[in-house]
Amino acid sequence: MSSSVPHASRAKAPRRRRPLVGAALVLLLGLAAACGGSATAGGGSGRGTVIKLSDPGNAGVLAYAKREKILEERLKAVGARVEWGGSYASFTATIDAVRSRSVNVLEGAISPAVGYLANGRDLRIFAAADRVTDKAAPYEDGLVVKADSPIRTVRDLVGKRVAVNRAGRGEYLLLLALKQAGIPASQVQRVYLNPAQGASAFATGKVDAWWAIVNAYPEVVAKGARVLLHGRDLPDQDLTIFAARTEVLQRGSRAVRVFLDVLRELTEQEKRDPRKFQNVFLDKGPTALSGARLDEAIAKARYQNVPRPVTDADGAHVTAVAGLFREQGVVPNAIRPEDVLVKLGAAR
Repeated sequence: MSSSVPHASRAKAPRRRRPLVGAALVLLLGLAAACGGSATAGGGSGRGTVIKLSDPGNAGVLAYAKREKILEERLKAVGARVEWGGSYASFTATIDAVRSRSVNVLEGAISPAVGYLANGRDLRIFAAADRVTDKAAPYEDGLVVKADSPIRTVRDLVGKRVAVNRAGRGEYLLLLALKQAGIPASQVQRVYLNPAQGASAFATGKVDAWWAIVNAYPEVVAKGARVLLHGRDLPDQDLTIFAARTEVLQRGSRAVRVFLDVLRELTEQEKRDPRKFQNVFLDKGPTALSGARLDEAIAKARYQNVPRPVTDADGAHVTAVAGLFREQGVVPNAIRPEDVLVKLGAAR
């Protein structure tokens, strides 16, 4: 997620709002009801519910929704509202905000959700999107080293320091890579850092390698980092997910369904016309993209998969990710799909 944008940058003129296609609502809500899950959210009406989201930055469907006030309008119809909060670089970086309830709905992956649930049961995954596997799509993460580093393969990481986000996607992918290479995880020192800290430690040579994720990956590659491995090169069982605090799902499941409907509709739009979802607020300044970086973001948006309500099949992904974390001592106890997944239930 992008950071907050400076007021000094030139803002774009507001664009005329385009109503979302409402005809698909009944079908989408029916799909949410029909899809299986390990538990069902309570039949909350959504009235009085506040969906609290982190600031979406300058690109993507939530940035577009914020600018056009789409969630404000759609949630109002069910007596709910949205609040936009601070900026965070990843799911794991948002954890304190989730615990303090200043964020109650967020995007991430199964891996950090499992890591979070190792210490609590107040979060559930209600939607998922399959990882992009098309070889033509831009990469979204990578194990990087300095251009002049002597490290050439995963085996060369033995005895080295590698920065990862703790109990998150970076650590999951590193453990998966080490397992595939037959290297005991104890032979590589994992240095737990959030994306901003990881970028600094990598740039200053305090770590030998870094599994860069989210926006940190294209940024470090643009600065000349060499990529050893991508998550797409591994038997990755993770999924992109959307999760919510349990009290939101229990008391305001209808509001969460509206949020998911908007997310799905806008993602479909972004796949067809990704350019209008870039540089949403500003086309100048540190959060604005141009040139090759803009082209890459547009290409990535075309290949993304549309979020969907969780299904029973997603339990296998939870089991695989949680199993690797448990095997390597990242989480103290086994985590079952029913601890993680929830279906939104029938519309009322």
